Amino acid sequence: MSEVRDTIRTCLRVRDSGATRMPPCWPRSWRMPRARWMWSAGQVREVRVLAAAGLLAREQAAGASERVQSHEMALRGIAAELAGVFAATDRTLQRRIDEAQDLVENYPATMEAWAAGRITRGHVRVIQDVGCAVPAPVRGEFERAAIERCEGETPNRVRDALVHLAERLHPRSFTERHEAAAAGRCVRVQPGPDGMSDLIATLPTVIAEGVVDRLTRQAREIINARPQAEAATGPTEASEDADAAALGGADAAAPDSAVAGGSSFGGDTRTIDQVRADVFADLLLAGTPALDATADGDGDGNGALGAIRAKVQVIVSALTLTGQDDGPADLVGRSPIDAATARELAGDNTTWDRLLTHPVTGTVLECDTYQPTAAMRRLLRARDRHCRFPGCRQPAIRCEIDHTHAASDGGPTHVCNLAHLCKRHHDVKHHTRWRVRQLTGGLLVWTSPTGRVYREDAPPPLVAFVTAGSPPGPSPDDGTRARVAPPGSGSTRFLVEPRPRMVTGRPLSAPRDARPPF
Repeated sequence: MSEVRDTIRTCLRVRDSGATRMPPCWPRSWRMPRARWMWSAGQVREVRVLAAAGLLAREQAAGASERVQSHEMALRGIAAELAGVFAATDRTLQRRIDEAQDLVENYPATMEAWAAGRITRGHVRVIQDVGCAVPAPVRGEFERAAIERCEGETPNRVRDALVHLAERLHPRSFTERHEAAAAGRCVRVQPGPDGMSDLIATLPTVIAEGVVDRLTRQAREIINARPQAEAATGPTEASEDADAAALGGADAAAPDSAVAGGSSFGGDTRTIDQVRADVFADLLLAGTPALDATADGDGDGNGALGAIRAKVQVIVSALTLTGQDDGPADLVGRSPIDAATARELAGDNTTWDRLLTHPVTGTVLECDTYQPTAAMRRLLRARDRHCRFPGCRQPAIRCEIDHTHAASDGGPTHVCNLAHLCKRHHDVKHHTRWRVRQLTGGLLVWTSPTGRVYREDAPPPLVAFVTAGSPPGPSPDDGTRARVAPPGSGSTRFLVEPRPRMVTGRPLSAPRDARPPF
């Protein structure tokens, strides 16, 4: 294992020094353009380094007797360590380590062809993606044939041929494999820019096509009904209905218009894609599932599933909520949302938490509400907003409250000793060599197994208020900058915006070439 440790240390030193290419270790006899050779060599070396990290985690967990999965905990610790070096999240590094291990251990011929310059990274991805469905006994035959097909062709052209090749070599029938694949169906959200996200559902093909077909037919019915709706309503009513439909979806128009004119979609100008998306969201947020295991079987839809409503955590400033500005609100753990959506959510919600923040640092000090709740949990949720492990953005509403100093060791149950950690990083804290201590104001100081220190400040609000008076000047230590409140706000207060803080992953005292303790 000394070679594995030396390889990982070399990677850490190269990354920390800011080098742009990996140390050369391949012969000069390869006939490739120099730029392509250097790029491919760096990619191959990085894959081998990540695979070595996975092998190191496997050896660390050998013979362990803990109740949790020792290999998983060791892999999480190493991934978290490398994440600070690669400037990526630990989940991303763990996924890349798994992919690298699979590639090095199960596709040796592909790695050799890639290192020799016969194929590119794109070909490697196609071979690995398609080959995962091929059983191990015939994978070598698939690999050899796939490499021959890839030479001289682009990756997108050979994918279909490789899929048919894998089908011919697979000993199990397609029906059996489909039943196994259907067990992995899931739904996930991928945040995007400008307050938008992608909702991705992995479903059997026939069901996915059926969902799209039904949405398309319903959208076409709405579009085909526009002439009758416009004829039944006047020009003014049609314009108002169009604005309401564009803001609120397929059922957002005023009910008075629907009663008077017989339709609430007069003047609707949405495209078919927009209508499909609105109908899709309306069915999921307001519909009742046809298959409800909690129903009593009388068919009247009285099951518990239909009563469940969506829940999100939104932070919005008072000025935005009252319409004095149109600054974005914060959908915790995801991305900003527009002011109009935040006001609409506020109008439908009867329970709000008011945050009292420090006038300079913006740290949340207290949280109160009109209805009695668990005050300590509210305060922690408002202060932390997401998992407090470096780089993690899991919303606090889906995290666990952890004692920084373990309660079993005498740690108090107080806000100065509590912080939100997601399940993954809660396990990393307790079952790996990562250590954390909490300072005043919710500041967490994490120390990795190699001695790297990560400062995790409590996330400040986007805007904080200070008392009226002279504009507070910027201070080199408080990490804030001041600007005057916008005209017409009716106040002489000043707004203090937090400056972004730099988080370093370099050890505070360890030398550059210190050996990792794992």
